[in-house]
Amino acid sequence: MPTYNQLTTQKKKSCKREQKNHYNTTKHLRGSPQKKGICVRVYVTKPKKPNSAQRKVAKVALGKNFKAKKVLVSIPGQGHSLQKFSTVLVRGGRVRDIPGVRYRLIRGKEDFTMPESFPRVHRRSFFGLKKPEQEFAKFRFQAKGMKIPSKALRTIPFNERKAVQLVKLRDKKFQKEFW
Repeated sequence: MPTYNQLTTQKKKSCKREQKNHYNTTKHLRGSPQKKGICVRVYVTKPKKPNSAQRKVAKVALGKNFKAKKVLVSIPGQGHSLQKFSTVLVRGGRVRDIPGVRYRLIRGKEDFTMPESFPRVHRRSFFGLKKPEQEFAKFRFQAKGMKIPSKALRTIPFNERKAVQLVKLRDKKFQKEFW
């Protein structure tokens, strides 16, 4: 912080502090949240010093051809089937332990649709996974004020029509028992 004396001696500048210059970290997206691109190269690299792993990285041309601006992109999740000429969707978000990687791919879009080998419960939107079928059934029946035993949840397939039919059947049984 400047002293009072320093501020008064500089006659040209005002007595206010200068604002910090912020720069755009995802400038190659040009203000858009995502951009479609074509994989130029898919390879494996090692992270910076304290970490040790095999990080999957792709070089992507952001545009419809190979002459477009190329950026380094991280491939999230476990397993992929990406190769040269695959179309992908790129979003912002840097990877801290790989220098120069400021973008990530979005799973479940374009050619990057290979599912992961395990059921993911948290942060599913980052990896393009839908809610498990049992979860959908649970929420539907809770919204209608019904309780379903856990055994019944396993047998209910996720299908809007079947869920509605089950509700109607239950209501009919309830009416017969009640009257």
